[in-house]
Amino acid sequence: MSEWSFTLLVNQPLTPEQADAFDHCDAFADGSVSYTLGPEHPEDYPHRPDPDKLRELSCDIEAPTLLDAVARVARDIRLVPGLRAVGVRYDDTVTLAEAAQRCGRELSEPARRHGFPAPEASSGGTEFYSWREIAAWLTRAGHDVPEEPRDLLIADRALRLADALEGADVPPGTLCSLGLPRLQCSGR
Repeated sequence: MSEWSFTLLVNQPLTPEQADAFDHCDAFADGSVSYTLGPEHPEDYPHRPDPDKLRELSCDIEAPTLLDAVARVARDIRLVPGLRAVGVRYDDTVTLAEAAQRCGRELSEPARRHGFPAPEASSGGTEFYSWREIAAWLTRAGHDVPEEPRDLLIADRALRLADALEGADVPPGTLCSLGLPRLQCSGR
């Protein structure tokens, strides 16, 4: 089983009550999903946090596929009242292991010699690289590297569609005519 790292976007910044529910939810007890909670009174601070950053959950999930990993967190986040997943993305900063996972090939030492991007930072012996620079290097070297992995694209579009349909009164026949399969989810 692989570990997948991604950022899940939720519909709103967590409130203190939601953070408390999150912290006490068994689904998140392993620490594989984390959040940033803004200050209770942001107006009291000269530098206010970016509200968009407060809607991001950092995820490191073990699952057979990236799509399975995103689906698990998207399902579990609904256990916190008022929260739902609305999108997903990759961060640009990666380790070599994460870059290898994204491109589906080993990035061995000899392969990284000729013009391979230099690390952007290091911490505790771990080097961090720009995924965009690595993908561009792989493309120049003749490798086919998708801009976004198919699983990430599917998950992001599905979450965005689910968000757009939240509370909308769209007849199932219309969704079917648009080419969407019948959506039958249990446990919602």
